[in-house]
Amino acid sequence: MLWTQDWLNLNMHWVGFSFGDGAEVLISVGCCCGLMGGCALRVEGLVVRYGDKVAVKGLSFVINSGEVYCLLGPNGAGKTSTIKAVLGLVRYEGLVDILGLGPPSPGVMNSVGVVMESPAVLEALTPREFFEFLGSVRGIFNARRVETLIDAFELRDYLDTPIAALSAGNRQKVAIIAALLHEPRLLLLDEPFNFLDAKSVRVFKEVMRRHVESGGSILFSTHIMEVAERVCDRVGILNEGVLITEGTIDEIKEGVKAGTLEDAFLKAIHADEEIRAILEGL
Repeated sequence: MLWTQDWLNLNMHWVGFSFGDGAEVLISVGCCCGLMGGCALRVEGLVVRYGDKVAVKGLSFVINSGEVYCLLGPNGAGKTSTIKAVLGLVRYEGLVDILGLGPPSPGVMNSVGVVMESPAVLEALTPREFFEFLGSVRGIFNARRVETLIDAFELRDYLDTPIAALSAGNRQKVAIIAALLHEPRLLLLDEPFNFLDAKSVRVFKEVMRRHVESGGSILFSTHIMEVAERVCDRVGILNEGVLITEGTIDEIKEGVKAGTLEDAFLKAIHADEEIRAILEGL
C-alpha cells in the first residue's frame, strides 16, 4: 500500500486539496465548543452507517481542554468509526465541533494530530521525505521540533530508509512523529501504542502528559484496560454503537461495584457472565 484514499483524505484535505470523491459529511451547526468554556471536541447525536449497518447510534460526548478522554469498547463497538467521523473520513449524521471552530475543514484540521490503528503513512517515501512533505502541505515545518522528536523516538538511523522497509514499530514511530510535528491542540489516538517497545511507550506517555498539562486534549481509543486506567481522565464505554456509560475511572468502577477498570468494563457490556460460562466449560 503506497498511496491510499484514506491517507490522502486524512492529510491533504487539511490544506484544502481534494482527491477523488472524498468523504461526504452531513452536519447540523449548533453551539460551538468555544462557547462552552474550554471544550476541545463536542460530538452530538453522531450516527455512522455502512449500508444497512448502523455502526454508531446517536453518540454524544464532550472532551474538555487539558483532558484525556478514552473510548473503550469490544471489537466492532464503533470506536474507530467515531474517530473517522470526527476526521470527516466517513459519511455521518449529527454534530461534530472541533475546538469551537466547527466540523472538519482545512483550517480546523491543522490543529489536530492523528494516529490511527493502522499507521497512515506514505510507504514509498523515507521518514525524512515524509516529514518534509507534511511540512510543505501544511505550511508548518519547525526543524528543531522535528529533530527533537526524531531523537526522542530513536528514529535517526532510519531517516533515509523507505518506510515500506521499516519494522512495524518504526512505522508506528513515523506515524506518531507525523501527528506531533505541527504541535496540534487535539490528538486523536487509536491504539497508538501498537508495535512500540517499552521505552517508546514510556516516551509517548510522557509526551501525552505534557500535551494535556499545556492545555491540549486527547481522544484515546484502546482495548488495553491497564493503559486506559493509567492515562485517561474520563472514560466512555461503547457497545454496539451505543454509549452505555461515561465518567471518571472511579465513577465507572463505583457504578458497577468493580475493583478494576477491566472488571467494570466487562460488567458494563455484560461480558462477565459469558466469560464465567466459557471458563466453566473448559
